[in-house]
Amino acid sequence: MSARAIMFGQVLGAADPTKAAVEVTQWATKLGIEWGGKILGVIVLLIIAWMLGGWARRAVGRLLDRPQIDKTVGRFLGNLARWIVIGLAVIACLGFFGFNITSVAALVGAAGLTIGLALQGSLANLAAGIMLLVLRPFKIGDVVQLSGQTGRIDDIDLFNTKLDTGDNRRMIIPNGQIFGNTIENITHHAWRRCDVNVGTAYNGDLKVVRAVLRKAAQSITERDSAREVEVSLQALGLHAIEWTVQVWVPTGSYGSCRDRLLETIKNELDAVGVSIPFPQMEVWFRNPVDVSRGS
Repeated sequence: MSARAIMFGQVLGAADPTKAAVEVTQWATKLGIEWGGKILGVIVLLIIAWMLGGWARRAVGRLLDRPQIDKTVGRFLGNLARWIVIGLAVIACLGFFGFNITSVAALVGAAGLTIGLALQGSLANLAAGIMLLVLRPFKIGDVVQLSGQTGRIDDIDLFNTKLDTGDNRRMIIPNGQIFGNTIENITHHAWRRCDVNVGTAYNGDLKVVRAVLRKAAQSITERDSAREVEVSLQALGLHAIEWTVQVWVPTGSYGSCRDRLLETIKNELDAVGVSIPFPQMEVWFRNPVDVSRGS
């Protein structure tokens, strides 16, 4: 028996300091063995969980390493799997020290529900962002129309999407608003059909006008020669004969091609003397009007 243990028994005021020291030593030894084993088990479990978490993250990353899935989603889901494994290990460790795991799980579930209700908008944007990154309806650099805004995609995040408009304004749109609405990807295809509506005067010869409009469309050098130029008569309107000219042009030069097509149509119609009428109205009076009388 050590002198320090006997001294401890004397401090406790025991009638028999030696016996008290023995009891204290036995209690400390038992406590050390019991808690030391638990602590050692917790350390081993956490090390194993850390290793399994890393393996789960790499496994998910390899599973989602596909061209159609954004790398951001792979990293996010990989880290999520890792922390789930570690979280389960921490809950198991609490059970080693006598905590009721069922109560802890219920507490974590209640806390998760509370946080979910408080952040339901952010979680909805997160879920929508994951779906956008997985399904990839558009990618960085595409010109799209989202939530009434048209611009070029600059970045796709888990919570929002950033696009720059034609006049260089930065728009940050929550992913929840994007995924739940219509998405128009303007530059998805390499070719785009350019439609131009034209009205010509009624005194113009239809065959001549059709030939002129076709010639104007065929003058666009960038057009797709594999597709025929379409010139169709749409309607006999109130003020003009209505035509539609259709030509397939590269999506990247759609604006410039349409501008030149409009200019060429105007010049070609002027060259053959066919006018583009504007709305006008003729007024008829039931009774003759004496214009010689002053107002």
